Amino acid sequence: MSKKTNNAISRSDSVLIAAMAIILATASAAIGASMTYHPSTDKDVALKPAVAVAEAPKSSTDGAMSQLLAEHKCLSEVLYYEARGEGADGQKAIAEVVFHRMNHGDYGHSICAVVYEGANRSGCQFSFACNGDTKRAKQLDAWHRAEALAASILTGQVPLRNATGGALNFHSASVSPDWADTMDKTTQIGNHVFYRNAQRTRDS
Repeated sequence: MSKKTNNAISRSDSVLIAAMAIILATASAAIGASMTYHPSTDKDVALKPAVAVAEAPKSSTDGAMSQLLAEHKCLSEVLYYEARGEGADGQKAIAEVVFHRMNHGDYGHSICAVVYEGANRSGCQFSFACNGDTKRAKQLDAWHRAEALAASILTGQVPLRNATGGALNFHSASVSPDWADTMDKTTQIGNHVFYRNAQRTRDS
């Protein structure tokens, strides 16, 4: 294993440990691991996922930590499979779409629910969840970078600034899906084009 890979693992692990410490100190018992993201039209204002805290029996602490780890894994996966070649900005844009969908209410109320919506039936929202990509060997350096970035986003160390303009959908610039004509384009970041619900039919 290369020094570069070891450094990536170390960064990811240290951020996760810090996140758990903050959560446990705040809750002093167990935590509801509900992540919410509130976009703003002001790109100068840092947008951070917030962790909702709820009192619960101490015995549920392990379950809460497991849920946090699961949310981190799901966010890491969507960053890796959808944008591992897009750099940090491209991956943060995908994270924004996930959090926008969580807030929207029609896509699931956790990171994993949003990322894997449709995986138990036809019509995955994120293609990697259904097309077999997860069964293939990962590019380890890219995977560890995705893990580290996901952890930094979840702790607020890397803020999201609504660069996608409230986007709920995106596609590769190399394709033109039918649904794109029904939505408002917000921006293009790298090789991805982002969209939100059309203002004429529904405010997003």
